[in-house]
Amino acid sequence: MNLTVQNIQQYYGGSHILRDVSLQAQQGEVTVLLGRNGVGKTTLLKSLMGVVPIKSGSVVLGQQDLTRATPYERARAGVGYVPQGREIFARLTVEENLQMGLATQPGRTPIPAELFDLFPVLKQMLHRRGGDLSGGQQQQLAIARALAAKPKLLILDEPTEGIQPSIIKDIGRVIRRLADVGMQGQRMAVLLCEQYYDFAEELADAYMVMERGEVIAQGPGHEMQTKGVRQLVAI
Repeated sequence: MNLTVQNIQQYYGGSHILRDVSLQAQQGEVTVLLGRNGVGKTTLLKSLMGVVPIKSGSVVLGQQDLTRATPYERARAGVGYVPQGREIFARLTVEENLQMGLATQPGRTPIPAELFDLFPVLKQMLHRRGGDLSGGQQQQLAIARALAAKPKLLILDEPTEGIQPSIIKDIGRVIRRLADVGMQGQRMAVLLCEQYYDFAEELADAYMVMERGEVIAQGPGHEMQTKGVRQLVAI
């Protein structure tokens, strides 16, 4: 199921934060969102999830118009969101955190066993409190929580931030698998906002670069090197 975003405008106070932003995230592909700090990437992702309202434009998943939908309605429609900073529930156990990801599902829906294939460490730590996990383990938990409801679109906001290299590789393998195979054979559209350029380039089927709230470049992932994308996002 594809995500289609058209002509989003968003303001904060008197500031024009998102300027006529359009994008697509295709099922079975990883679309990477790049840009320097403060260009509006996180605001865009929050707008797609309905956490931040937009002034105008449209957000459509498959055939369903989500432009005015609440975050809960978007989650129920198949949008999974992993915010920057993870935002797990530190006092709840790993199991309870995963159950929170099932909030849009019928009562007593079990935690998908496939999550423990993707992230084996979570099965070992099922009864440990989220706050006792390492940063990398918390990031895996945050992704698994978003996947618990088997979304059609997964939005990730800087999942490698503050994570050790070995777990970054694990997360990269999971993202690729979700796009290529998905859960229960249902391939996902993945929208990945990322500061770590090499990680983004390795995964990208498509890319887009933002600057000052606008999309200034986009194209297929295999063109990132020849189009000088690294230089566009260099600090």
